[in-house]
Amino acid sequence: MAGFEEHLTQLETVVERLEKGDLTLDESVRLFEEGMKLSQACKTELEQAEGRVQVLVEGKGGAMQVAEMDVDEDDDEAEVEEEEEQ
Repeated sequence: MAGFEEHLTQLETVVERLEKGDLTLDESVRLFEEGMKLSQACKTELEQAEGRVQVLVEGKGGAMQVAEMDVDEDDDEAEVEEEEEQ
């Protein structure tokens, strides 16, 4: 399975080929579709990474807590689950 960096590199290659403008219409449409799939794959990878990010938040009484951001793919708002720092 390709990672974010590989998808991004492939997407950059697609964009460069499309920008040259020396493709047939069919080739351009095919590359555009491939680029859209690669773009979605990059977006998905970024959303998954965001879901794993830990942030420090101020808890009750001013104590710092570690909170993991859980990104719900059906909802744009991130839900934060707080864990007491040991």
